[in-house]
Amino acid sequence: MLDGHVLLGWLSSCALLGLLACAPRPSAAYFGLTGNEPLTILPLTSEMEEAAAKAHYKVCDRLKLEKKQRRMCRRDPGVAETLMEAISMSALECQYQFRFERWNCTLEGRYRASLLKRGFKETAFLYAISSAGLTHAMAKACSAGRMERCTCDEAPDLENREAWQWGGCGDNLKYSNKFVKEFLGRKPNKDLRARVDFHNNLVGMKVIKAGVETTCKCHGVSGSCTVRTCWRQLSPFHEIGKQLKQKYETSLKVGSTTNEATGEGDISPPKKSSPGHSDQIPRTTDLVYIDDSPSFCLMSRYSPGTSGRKCYKDKNCDSICCGRGHNTQSRVVTRPCQCQVRWCCYVECKQCTQREEVYTCKD
Repeated sequence: MLDGHVLLGWLSSCALLGLLACAPRPSAAYFGLTGNEPLTILPLTSEMEEAAAKAHYKVCDRLKLEKKQRRMCRRDPGVAETLMEAISMSALECQYQFRFERWNCTLEGRYRASLLKRGFKETAFLYAISSAGLTHAMAKACSAGRMERCTCDEAPDLENREAWQWGGCGDNLKYSNKFVKEFLGRKPNKDLRARVDFHNNLVGMKVIKAGVETTCKCHGVSGSCTVRTCWRQLSPFHEIGKQLKQKYETSLKVGSTTNEATGEGDISPPKKSSPGHSDQIPRTTDLVYIDDSPSFCLMSRYSPGTSGRKCYKDKNCDSICCGRGHNTQSRVVTRPCQCQVRWCCYVECKQCTQREEVYTCKD
């Protein structure tokens, strides 16, 4: 089931817009609270626990998951929310990274389904950003205490128990990697497309791992570092998206060969390289693809095309508009300007009116 292996294959319209409220979330009214209770952890009754379980089961059932994935989603109430968060985060980052491109990560249903059936370089990016998003979201959910089966990073060399006392809680990449690998399934042996998708999934996870940083805090008299506690944190996801976009730009077209020793298929440069394609053997950190991408200039099964798309003169209009030219429209806009911070706690702005030009691609 192809969609089960790429998070962005599950996107609903609400997730695409980042509206995580589409997933059932417990509210104060849901638990029968008035808002006047003291700030203590209130015990859940058996009826409340049952209702909460049913709520996260519904989210798991809404996602296009395989049987094993649905079981993994249901076994921990925090997984469903983390999956929804990963979907939204991955989609928004994809759209940000491709905002100036002909393909701007259009993920409406019919375009997404057609794209995922082909092995384009854009599909390679979707698989990588999806696995990266789930890995990142799961590691953060562990350290935030939203999961039942994991907590902070448990690296013994960082003395996390002491770090916890000072507010340091490492992102649990170890648990996250284990979960995501199990969730995405084992490496396929024969089918080239399945092996390429699996490879690109791993690329996303490796970029996350390479971006782990160790944060330390000193404790001692007058700020001396007589005692130091450290914990590991992931890079911001925007940085992950930037690195994967760079890998997209240098992605390699591949074919398939058979390993004579094991009898299994290997990813390799295509047998007949076309002009512009490299014979370079792909590394484990390279994004790979098997089909040449369409131009995305005109409406097709893969995208709505670029007709009417906003562009930026002298920056990307020539590229996005595919040589068709662009229309120029003048409009008057009013925006806050000359803002100043007033004592103590608010910002005061004037309203400035100006005329600006908007450029859109011709049909």
